[in-house]
Formats: sequence, structure tokens, C-alpha cells
Amino acid sequence: MTDAVQQRYARFAEQEAPGRSELYADWAAGVAGDAAVLDLLARIPETRRQPPLVFAVTRMLGVGLGGYADWRAFVLAHADEVVAECSSRRLQTNEPLRLAPLLPVLSEIDGPIALLEIGASAGLCLYPDRYSYRFTTDDGEVRAALDPHDGPSAVVLESRVTGDLPPLRMPEVVWRAGIDLAPLDARNPRDRAWLRGLVWPGEEGREQRVVAALDIAAADPPLLLAGDAGARLGELVAQAPDDATLVITTPGVLVHIPREPRTALVDHIRSLPAHWVTIDPPGLLDVWSPPVEAETWPGFVVALDGRVRAAADPLGRRWEWRASAEPVAT
Repeated sequence: MTDAVQQRYARFAEQEAPGRSELYADWAAGVAGDAAVLDLLARIPETRRQPPLVFAVTRMLGVGLGGYADWRAFVLAHADEVVAECSSRRLQTNEPLRLAPLLPVLSEIDGPIALLEIGASAGLCLYPDRYSYRFTTDDGEVRAALDPHDGPSAVVLESRVTGDLPPLRMPEVVWRAGIDLAPLDARNPRDRAWLRGLVWPGEEGREQRVVAALDIAAADPPLLLAGDAGARLGELVAQAPDDATLVITTPGVLVHIPREPRTALVDHIRSLPAHWVTIDPPGLLDVWSPPVEAETWPGFVVALDGRVRAAADPLGRRWEWRASAEPVAT
């Protein structure tokens, strides 16, 4: 069993962390050559021992951002707690920057909007109307800037846009809710530490953005239900206000759902009197209109009711509009 763990951490150190987090590359390389730590990690269920999750748990528990020797000492001293937390946690990347390529799609939908997110984590992607946006060229020149109606936000979502810039407007969100297998509370110190720990060291500005978004969510918490989306979606839809346009979002979550329940969930969403907004890998679904070539598509697909709108970086750092912004029926 430890051979598989060793290979996973060696691959992470060599192929996944470099260029994104040199500290995580150092920690993973250390793990790959450390029999005692490998034995400890082998106690964690296979689906819960991936490097970003383990590293995030140790940071949530209080490890500093020092070298591998310091990290190793902390892990061995807190072995049982590390194993227990990893066994109960899952990766819950709650990146509000994903809203940047979704904003032009939300701009196509007449409000007021009742916003419902599947895989909501702490709900940080339920506040598109509370964040500021800066859409730039590759060299940093601002092409468009939008702020909330009450002024600039502490959360500024900066994203690079190539090609045409579609019409943009702030959505009017009057209700926000979500479903998650293990929803997080933006007011809870442990949950806040967990989301901060999920940001890789070296990702400039991302932790500050997440913390500022957590403050916004904590001041006006969304309605979050715990459970499987396929089982609880109808329950939550029934609570949406009748005088608002229901918009269901699935930003980056469908890839984590096995094929059969994923297909059933998408079919359920598309049967509802609601709009569906998503950002997903191009080969994940077969509902895109027009169809896309997964092998050549640059990034993820941003779509509205299955209609392709943009190509985007999975976390929203850059995007390219790929459709005309014709009006959407409401």
C-alpha cells in the first residue's frame, strides 16, 4: 500500500506542484522518501490521502509554512488527529474567481435571480453581486470594471479576457442557497481555516480573496443543505421565491460525481423551470450545443442551459467568449 502512496507523492512533487507551489513540491518530495510518514498516510482511506488534502489538513491543524523537516515533525506529533481529519474531509475548492467567466452568462438572464449552487462548500460563489470585477488584457490593461451597486468590494475578481467582450451587468440576486455533501460555515473558525488551507502556498492573492469572500458570506449566510444533490435538489428548489428567476449553478462540481448519478442530476436540472449555468471539462458531458472537440478545446466549457458561451480556465483566471450574447427567454 505504501508503494502507491509513495508514487502518488513523487508524481505530485515532480509534475503537479512545480510552478504552482514550490513549498508543496518540497513537502511531497520529502514524503515520497520518508517511510515513517508513508506508513502514517497509508492509514488514511485511499480517496482521502491526496497531497493537497493532506497538506491542507495539516495547515488547518496549525503547521507552519516551513521546510519539510518542520512539517514532518508536526505530522508525526499529531498523527491520530491528521488521520482522523483527512478521513472525514474532502477537497472543497471554493474559488470565487470562477464567477468571472460566469458573470457574462448571468448577464444574459433577466432578474431578479434566485441563485442555487450544487457543491456550494461555504457558498462563496453565491455572491456574484457582492464582488468587484476587473477584466483585463494579457498585459494587465483593464478592459471593463464593474462594482456592486453600493461601491467597490473587498473582493476583487481580476480575470484576463481574450477576444470579444460581451455585455456585462451586475445580477440582482434576491435569494441564495446551496447543497453540499459537507457544507462549510463561513462563521466557523475551523471551517475558515480549512478553506484557507486549501489555497496552495505561492498562489499570490488567492488566500486574501478567499478570506474577504468568507467575511461577506459570514455577514449574510446563504441557505445551505447537507446531502446528496440528487436527493435534496427538489427540496431546495421548492423554497426558492416564486417571483424570481431560478438559476442553478454547478461550477466545477460535476467532475466529482460518478457518471450515472451525474447524468441523472443533469437530467433533473434540465427538467426544472430554471436556467442552468456551469463550467466543466469539455469531455465530461455530451449536452453541449454546439458540440465541442474535447481534445482541442482550450480549458473548460462555460455553458448556459447546455449552450456553449465561453472557454475558460477551470478557476476563472482567464476566459474567451465563444458565443453571441443573444437574449435568453425567461
